[in-house]
Amino acid sequence: MATQPRPRDDKFAERRAELGEAALQTLAELGYARTSLREIAQNSEFSHGVLHYYFEDKLDLILCSVRQYKARCVKRYDEVTTTSTSYEELLEGFAAALGDTLRKEAPLHRLWYDLRAQSLFEAAFRADVAEIDKSLEKMIWRVLSRFAELTGAPVHVPSGVAYAMFDGLFQQALLKHLSGDKKAVATMQSNVRLVVSQLVPAPLPTKRRRQTAPA
Repeated sequence: MATQPRPRDDKFAERRAELGEAALQTLAELGYARTSLREIAQNSEFSHGVLHYYFEDKLDLILCSVRQYKARCVKRYDEVTTTSTSYEELLEGFAAALGDTLRKEAPLHRLWYDLRAQSLFEAAFRADVAEIDKSLEKMIWRVLSRFAELTGAPVHVPSGVAYAMFDGLFQQALLKHLSGDKKAVATMQSNVRLVVSQLVPAPLPTKRRRQTAPA
């Protein structure tokens, strides 16, 4: 029989989540390479001792923060998926959600890509980054699966390929947006609509039958 977690374990996890959330903006502004627990403490209301008690090192804190943020992102897109009742509604909702998160939360996504790039060099990152990346791939697949349900047609590529396409479009737009390109969001949304139409074509409009006059 599985044992129930001790109350202290729950409180410890809750406190870690609170600290990770509170430190997220500072982490997003400084990036991985320029942060330490001490610097994060200096830019937040928490002491270095408190952060060090709840997190082993900055990697532990960054992974906690990014994991929580990406989990919220997944829920945001899942809401669009479950509430859309037509191909066009889902397409516009998906494009709008991508545009909103790019405009409003660019530094947070920059932190994610920074962390993912670092995992190419540091093995300690890879398992957690792979887990987060897989959750994003599954989210994209749920969106495309909903398109398939609405059209009755299959998605034309595997899950990993689909995720790579949308992730590439988003990362490209993020770089342009951070560089001051005012059209970055609109261009990304246009490209997203194009890719969706290629992966799951929109249903053809139903033709009305011509009624013949009675003899």
